[in-house]
Amino acid sequence: MTAIAPYLAWLALALFDATQTVVSMHAMGMHHHWWTLFFVTMAAWTGWAAATPLALALLRRFPLPSRAPRNWAVHILACLAIGAVATAWAAMLEHTTNPFAYAKGPDDFAPLWKAKFIGSLLGDVILYGAITTLSVTFATRERLSQQRELLAKAQLAALRLQLEPHFIFNALNAVTGLIREKKENEAIATVAALGDLLRRVTDRSERQFVALEDEVDFLCKYLEIQQLRFADRLRCKLDIPVSLARAQVPDFILQPLVENAIKHGISRRAKGGGLSISAKRDGEELTLSVYNEGPALAPGGRHGVGLSNTRQRLQALYGAAQSLLLRDAEQGVLATVTLPYREH
Repeated sequence: MTAIAPYLAWLALALFDATQTVVSMHAMGMHHHWWTLFFVTMAAWTGWAAATPLALALLRRFPLPSRAPRNWAVHILACLAIGAVATAWAAMLEHTTNPFAYAKGPDDFAPLWKAKFIGSLLGDVILYGAITTLSVTFATRERLSQQRELLAKAQLAALRLQLEPHFIFNALNAVTGLIREKKENEAIATVAALGDLLRRVTDRSERQFVALEDEVDFLCKYLEIQQLRFADRLRCKLDIPVSLARAQVPDFILQPLVENAIKHGISRRAKGGGLSISAKRDGEELTLSVYNEGPALAPGGRHGVGLSNTRQRLQALYGAAQSLLLRDAEQGVLATVTLPYREH
C-alpha cells in the first residue's frame, strides 16, 4: 500500500459524502449554508484520515486476525478512541460554523458530541474494519510477492547448481585431448570459454533478469564447449533478431532447454542432429524457442530437474502470464517459452 493511497481514499469518501449530503438536502427544499455545510462535512472526515497511520501502526504491532485477546482489546479501544476524537472534531466544526443555519444558533458542543459519538458507533466499527481488511489484504499480497521472489531466487540457485558435472568433466577431457594433439590455441580458447561459463554460474548476484543478448552470449559459450564433445554431430543455428537484444529475460532461461535438447535429443542419435534457438516478438509477448532433431517425446514427456525448476521459476516470476511448452514437432521436438515482453 503506497503512503498516499489511504488519504486519496478518504478524500474520495469525503467528497462523496459532502456532495450527497448537500444535494439530497437541497432537493428536499431545506435551507442551509450550503458551501459551509459542504466543507464542514468534508473536513469532518479528516479525523479518520489523520488517525489512519496510527491504526496501521497498531495493526503491524498487534496483527489481526489473532487468537490473542490482547490484540482484539487493543483494536477495540483504538476504534473507540478514534471514533471519539473524530466525532469531537466534527462536533467542534459544526458548533463553530453553524452550517445548518439554525436561527437559535448551533447546538452546545457537549450534547452534540455525545449524540454524534453514539450515533456513529456502528459506522466507526465498519470504518476501522475496512482499514483492517485493506491492511491485511495488502500485507498478504506483499508476503506472497516476497515468497514468489524467494522462490524465484531459489530456483535460479538450483539451475546454477544443475549445470551437469559430466558436462564440466567432458569439457576438461576435451581440453586434455587438444593439448595432446598440440592444439594449444584451441585448448586455451576452450579453457577461457569454460572459465567464463563457470564465472557466470557461480555469480553470487541476486539478479533475476538479463538482456537477451547476454543470455545468448552465455549460451554460445556453453554450445562452444558442447561442440568439442559432439563435433559434427551437433549443428547449431541461432536466429535472434538484433531488435530483441535488449529484451529482458530470466537469467539462465535458455541453457536448461538447450541442455535438455542435447541430452534427450541430439545425443540419442548416432548421427546427431540440428539444434535451433530462436526468438521473436508478437505484440507484448516474447517467445523463445529451442528445436532439436531428436527422437519424439516418450510418454510423459521429458521432465528433467532443469525443466521442472524452470517451470516453477517462470510461475514465480510471471504467474499466469507465461508458458513453457514441450511438444513433438516435424522430425524433432520443440520447446517454447512465452513471456511478457519487457526492455531494460
